[in-house]
Formats: sequence, C-alpha cells, structure tokens
Amino acid sequence: MPKIVDHDARRAELAEAMWRVVYRDGVAAATVRSIAAEAGWSPSALRHYFATQAELLIFAMEYVLAKATERFATESWDGPPRETTQRVLEEFLPLDRQRRRAAEVWLWLTLHAQVDPAAQARLSEADDGVRRVVDIAVDALAAAGLVTRGADLGAEKARLHALLDGLTLHALVRAELMPPDRLRVLLAEHLDRLAGAQDEEATR
Repeated sequence: MPKIVDHDARRAELAEAMWRVVYRDGVAAATVRSIAAEAGWSPSALRHYFATQAELLIFAMEYVLAKATERFATESWDGPPRETTQRVLEEFLPLDRQRRRAAEVWLWLTLHAQVDPAAQARLSEADDGVRRVVDIAVDALAAAGLVTRGADLGAEKARLHALLDGLTLHALVRAELMPPDRLRVLLAEHLDRLAGAQDEEATR
C-alpha cells in the first residue's frame, strides 16, 4: 500500500522550522538550505514544496496571517475601550523579537511586491487584515465617545493605519531611535488626540 503523505502537516512542519530560523537569525537567513537543515530535510525534498526563498517567505507571511487571524478571533474586546484598543493595536508593532521578525517579513514582501505578483497578493492580504482591525478599533472608540464629535472616521482610520505602518518601518530602519517604549507612547498619544478636541471643548 503506498505511503500517504499529509502535505498540509508537512507544510506546517516547514513553517515552524522557517520561523525558528527567522526568529533566531533573521529573514536573510531563511534560505531553502537553512530551512531544510532546521527541519531535518534534504534541500531537494524541501524544493518539492518551495523552489525559492521568495516562495518560502510568501508562505511565511501566509502562516503569520493565519496565526494573527486566530489570535484576533479570540481577542476579547471587553473592558475599557481605550486600553483594549491600545493593546490590540500594539500587536502590529515590532515591540518584541517575534513581532519584529514578522515585521521584517512584511518589509521583505513590500520590497518585492512590485516585481512578484505572489508577494503583492500576500502583502495586500496582510494590509487588508490590519485595515479591518483598525476599522474595528476606531469604531469602538467612536462608540465609546473617545473620538472627537464630527470627526471623519474614514480619515481617522486611514491616518491610524498609516501611523502603524510608519512606526513599524521606522522601528525596523532605526531601532535605536524607535525602541518599544517609544512606539507605545507615540501610539498612545495618537489615540488620546482622537478625543483631544472634544475634551478641550468640554472644559471650556
């Protein structure tokens, strides 16, 4: 009887091996050869699933997106809206090694998106995921009265999304200028300013 191979399980095994390499050594180290060695496979066996580093890293982003979807699906939005929003949005910032490595894969996809349709597709999927969470966050703040009355919520959502991307990029390029505490403060200040004009008007 022929051996039945569970390809989904094998791809999951490779994903775990890939992220161990990325976590330990960075995105540049995630080659077909290094991932194969980490997984205990031969390079030729791994190339049956991924022929190039690009295919590996695109799959890495798919894996990150799947994990993020699971995490946010179980996230509780109960509790004070301002604190909950800060906590949820911090998941998109490179505040620790794991999130920094995921951000490095995001940056790699960004750089390759113009020449690789598969990279563009994964980048768009990741961007759409962040956009959905940002939309939920701003709507939750507005419902709690934590956004200035009359504010353009569409513009505020776009501004917050751009802030998250910008902070992530700056943290990757100049980590010494954007340590985790600085990222948290800048995000917190922006969220506080969403309601700032309303607070000023209330004190007049």
